[in-house]
Amino acid sequence: MSEMKKKVGIMGGTFDPIHNGHLLIAQAALDHYALDEVLFVPSGTPWLKDVTKVLDKKTRVSMTGLAIEDNPGFALSTIEIDREGNSYSYETVEMLKKSNPDVEYYFILGADSLLHLEDWKNPDKLMAACTLLTAVRDDCDEARIKEKIEYLKEKYRAVIELLPTTRIDISSTMIRDKVRAGQSIRYMLPDAVREYIEKHDIYGYHADAKEE
Repeated sequence: MSEMKKKVGIMGGTFDPIHNGHLLIAQAALDHYALDEVLFVPSGTPWLKDVTKVLDKKTRVSMTGLAIEDNPGFALSTIEIDREGNSYSYETVEMLKKSNPDVEYYFILGADSLLHLEDWKNPDKLMAACTLLTAVRDDCDEARIKEKIEYLKEKYRAVIELLPTTRIDISSTMIRDKVRAGQSIRYMLPDAVREYIEKHDIYGYHADAKEE
């Protein structure tokens, strides 16, 4: 009888900064699909974003590491940071599979990303390489999501599963704006990340910023 493959989730993103919304979705994937681990992969050069507006790689990696260090089910990968050129999800998964052929990978993405997946670089290769776990919030248009899933399954033979999550009104943009406005970001992200932002004056933080 063959040994069961290790099941690893991939949680990618710019993580500028990483916040509790990211962590809650990753934990939901870990629990709901009995994954052995969720790999957090900060993007190197995100080709769909203006790189001049994205924080430097080293700082984003440091914040991600701090955010997940107390969870044994989470791990950090710098595979995209270490790679030259643009970061493409399909390449990341293919490289991980080549290095770890005994691992079954699950790519975690939001419902909004799934709806625009065909705008990504070589989405067919991504869908061929792994199972997609689509995080759907309790307020999303589930009928529209399911229709898109059926379409992708038929066109690309994709393997896509729903990942139920609760509504989390936190975004990296919101956190950056609050820091610049001198408002508290407590409870929006791990304390270790908040303290790192304060210590290194990231996003225009000033020591006299209001903490409520």
